[in-house]
Amino acid sequence: MRVRHSDVREEGASAQADGEIPGGGAGAPGTVPGPRGGSRSARRTGGARPPRRGRRRVLRWVSSVLSLLILGTAAAGYLYYRHLNGSIQTDALNLGENKLGGSKPNAFGQTPLNILLIGSDARNDAENQALGGATDTFDGPPLADVQMLLHLSADRSNMSVVSMPRDTMLMMPKCTEPGGKVHPASKGLVQTNESIQRGGPGCTVAAWSELTKIPIDHFMMIDFKGVVRMADAIGGVPVCVEQNVHSRTRDGKGSGLKLPKGTSVIQGETALQWLRTRYGFEDGTDIGRTHAQHQYMNSMAREFRKNAKLSNPVKLNSLAQAAIEAMVVDTGLNKIDKLFDLSMELKKVPPGRITMTTMPWIYSTKPGLDGRVEPKPGEAEDLFRMVREDIALDGQGSASPAASATPGAPASPSAPAQQQPTTSPTAAATAAPPAKIAVTVRNSTGGKDGTEAKVKGRASEVAALLTGKGFTKVVADTQTGAEDTSVIRYATDAQAADAAAVATALGLPAGSVQKSDQVAGIVVFVGKDWRTGGTPTPPPPAPTKAPDSAHALNGDNDQACMPIQPGFTW
Repeated sequence: MRVRHSDVREEGASAQADGEIPGGGAGAPGTVPGPRGGSRSARRTGGARPPRRGRRRVLRWVSSVLSLLILGTAAAGYLYYRHLNGSIQTDALNLGENKLGGSKPNAFGQTPLNILLIGSDARNDAENQALGGATDTFDGPPLADVQMLLHLSADRSNMSVVSMPRDTMLMMPKCTEPGGKVHPASKGLVQTNESIQRGGPGCTVAAWSELTKIPIDHFMMIDFKGVVRMADAIGGVPVCVEQNVHSRTRDGKGSGLKLPKGTSVIQGETALQWLRTRYGFEDGTDIGRTHAQHQYMNSMAREFRKNAKLSNPVKLNSLAQAAIEAMVVDTGLNKIDKLFDLSMELKKVPPGRITMTTMPWIYSTKPGLDGRVEPKPGEAEDLFRMVREDIALDGQGSASPAASATPGAPASPSAPAQQQPTTSPTAAATAAPPAKIAVTVRNSTGGKDGTEAKVKGRASEVAALLTGKGFTKVVADTQTGAEDTSVIRYATDAQAADAAAVATALGLPAGSVQKSDQVAGIVVFVGKDWRTGGTPTPPPPAPTKAPDSAHALNGDNDQACMPIQPGFTW
């Protein structure tokens, strides 16, 4: 069955009720409220959840789909809206201290791109207030309720998207606003969607960088009204449900989404309802909502590529205007031509090489955090490592880099990313001679969890290693640190190449080199992974495919269909 829905709201479904509202109700048997718009099954978690802290109903998806569409239309209609340059809203990229810098090129001169896509639940104007409801939150601080990291491979053969559940609990880094206001690092776990309240999207970027150690090149943040406008502009997106679904409890809570079994083409507010639905999908949790958002994103990407309407100049101009008004980007994307260039890179990836995933997670067992989740030990890091090392999540590897390799680079067919040199040849070539590079070494071998004592004299031992390699200006610092993996931090851009040379000398990967406001020069932190010997303990081989717990969805899969929660059929 294929039914078109456009700007449909069910009778009695108010704007304030079209988010997920605490209380469950008779329509959601066996569920209880979860944190900030998420509910968890009592059967799965073994007990009832505490009442919610607030009644903000949030959009659980926005940015990824809209960003792809925005960038694509920027490419197609470039000449029609150069005049919009002055309307682009920007904010600082990273407000944290341990800045990783941009993505590094591989041995063939190809550079991956990492873009953090953020969906804000801001209710700061009449349109967003009407769509978002929850009058008690009008004009209040927003939440980053959608967070998806889009990774474009260095050879442009594939794209990976990693969603983080908005109920994820993290340690927040120190964030400093451009005006100087400081938000201290958290002393305990904080829900990830609150990061944006610590100075803006740049703190959300900082939180991701701290957790994943992935360098983030750009961010794009979009609000409620952007969903409706973009869905209307593309002419609708096909989605599928396994049974008739109505996301409405007997006491009026739920998104209000009502669709028949099978495939429907949705747009306008119906698309917004789909993206906000939790009650009715899978087991009624926020995780099920994430899976529905992935289905929508993939479907929208396919529709965009084949939708002839977007060749219409008038429609393109209108779409561009709507996108610009609903979007905030980092200062590196402050011109239409920059968005155009980025869009050209994104369009190189066919849908069949787009992989949507969710960060592997576990329910938190810490007191007071019932229903919240934390990164799943081991498997979350495996997923982050694949992104860091530019390994395709679909297990298909990369395309041959020979066509775009830099002059003189070896043309190794289908060379996997993990076998490429870890330090940029360019960076190494511009470094000063070792004897002129001042280096400080700190003992951080106890690790962040503090379960092991620091190895005595370790800083002096590593300093001696560097001296033996020609680095004569090396000092073993009495100040220590706590690092799980060894890292080299530097203070200024002028020190970047020298820091990369130190990493090469010690056998550390390029990803271990970070720019930081917390050091005065080049500092080697000898981590828990390097307690003995002349080189750090090598990590196990990287995975070649996303773990099953990441719930991967391929962009070519047009048969995906959402399971329906018992009690929400009609």
